[in-house]
Amino acid sequence: MVNTSPQHPTPTDSTSDIPPLESGDRLIHPEFERRYNAMPNLKKAELIEGVVYVGSPLRFETHAEPHGNLMIWLGNYKVATPGVRLGDNPTVRLDLDNEPQPDAILLIDAACGGSSHLGTDGYVESAPELVAEVAASSASKDLYDKKRAYRRNGIQEYIVWQVFERTVSWFSLQNGEYVALIPNASGIIESQVFPGLWLDVSALVAGNMQQVLAVLQKGLSSAEHQTFIQQISM
Repeated sequence: MVNTSPQHPTPTDSTSDIPPLESGDRLIHPEFERRYNAMPNLKKAELIEGVVYVGSPLRFETHAEPHGNLMIWLGNYKVATPGVRLGDNPTVRLDLDNEPQPDAILLIDAACGGSSHLGTDGYVESAPELVAEVAASSASKDLYDKKRAYRRNGIQEYIVWQVFERTVSWFSLQNGEYVALIPNASGIIESQVFPGLWLDVSALVAGNMQQVLAVLQKGLSSAEHQTFIQQISM
């Protein structure tokens, strides 16, 4: 989550008696937020199934660059789709035991019928339509505890880019279970929630962003995408 506490506590602040937030702590989200806000230098921490995970420094090629390319792809879709909003590393309050900070979320604005909304303090509450994570490998919590929490809270689509395996898994929530979407004969996966959000998986993994955006543009030019824009604009 994003830390909003002041850099220098005022004399009325009583942070000295608040335990530090550490990986492995078992908390519910009010206590998680209390400890997080008492640590102004902490950049990223998540609460997943009641367990705290404090973020480690991130390497460029195994996280930062893939994350950037993912945001380019999603950002182009957002620009072309009024009523859709994109977030980079936002805090999402899902339930008492889960307050993740996904690498990216794509959501339909609440005013356009989206399933999530912004709380009075600006944090996302309830389930955004799509969540994307960059994972170093398939051993990551992203494919286990996070996936279970996202499924149970009704996140309709979940993308996990496993960098070491050079694989992108795209799950669609169907009848309460996540089902992996399979690329078509051209190697393209099409979102079931966001019409026109097409992904050339091989191109993304290879870092060929020109091809990724060319395929996305085809999706944006489709009749399904135009119909979707009309539907959420009503």
